[in-house]
Amino acid sequence: MSSSIPAPPRIVSLATAVPRHRITQAEAEAFGRRIFAARGAELDRLLPVYANAGIAARYASMPAEWLARPRGWRENMQAYRAGALDLIQEAATRCLDRAGFLPADVDGIVVASSTGVVTPTLDALLMERLPFRRDVKRLPIFGLGCAGGVLGLARTAALARAEPGETWLFLVVELCCLTFRPGDQSKSNVIASALFGDGAAAALVACGSRGPALSRWGEYTWPDSLDVMGWHVEEDGLGVLFSRDIPTLVRNDLRPRIDAFLARHGLAAGDIDGWLFHPGGMKVLDALEEGLQMERGALRQARCVLRDFGNMSAATVLFVMERAFREGMTGRLFAGALGPGFTAGFLLLENQP
Repeated sequence: MSSSIPAPPRIVSLATAVPRHRITQAEAEAFGRRIFAARGAELDRLLPVYANAGIAARYASMPAEWLARPRGWRENMQAYRAGALDLIQEAATRCLDRAGFLPADVDGIVVASSTGVVTPTLDALLMERLPFRRDVKRLPIFGLGCAGGVLGLARTAALARAEPGETWLFLVVELCCLTFRPGDQSKSNVIASALFGDGAAAALVACGSRGPALSRWGEYTWPDSLDVMGWHVEEDGLGVLFSRDIPTLVRNDLRPRIDAFLARHGLAAGDIDGWLFHPGGMKVLDALEEGLQMERGALRQARCVLRDFGNMSAATVLFVMERAFREGMTGRLFAGALGPGFTAGFLLLENQP
């Protein structure tokens, strides 16, 4: 009897999109000085977070004056529905065009997002704008946070591998700026105003095609870590939750989890040719490089994306992938991200020249 190894799922094409409102970090700092003036002298001790964030600019789906005024859930979710739908349509169209595919060629759609809630979900709404088949399969994913880019792409790869003849479209969109609550004077909200931006990405995934192969994926959720990262559900929207201990956890405890994941697949850190991490912030990137015993600045693609776009939550890691592929990064690549749970998502890619 003859046996054959199934073809792995591959990224056929990849595309990103950002909204039209560009906010420089200097503008963000001026915004923060105005909104958080009630903190008084304490604000002066927090203001360096803008200069130290490693961000030159980010993009927002709504202008700064809209973000500065009080809003409720209804207005926030109306803005989310309109802005997120526009962005995934742009990213999806660009992704399909790059691959020479039509919407009708897509067999399934996965959408990951954690910064808003709409029902019917974004995938159903997108079907009214683009001519996908009416029997297309749909999987909306909510709540993975910053890990949603890696884990959502992993879920898409698993679905494509389960049905080797099918083509799946993965979409991820986060409108982090809409979660800004001007009445929240907390330190976390100050930091969020210095870090977060909006963006979307799309990846077309299929077996038996050309492109970077998605070979292995996994995750690890730390015990007793529910208060490390997530959202507080408040009357006026979603309040950001992240612990000051995240860089320490990354520095001291992420490497053993990565090593265990790699060992399960007969690999070690030395077998990785390139690292593609979600850039949660400069402190997190520094902690990643230290914990993984890299040279300072080794995560160059992640730092460049953080500089140009800020932290776009789940979408950001696909911006990092797009930049790495555009620059010709090849070999065995490791993509990683951290999200609520507290969870680390892992994804191995094989990108041969």
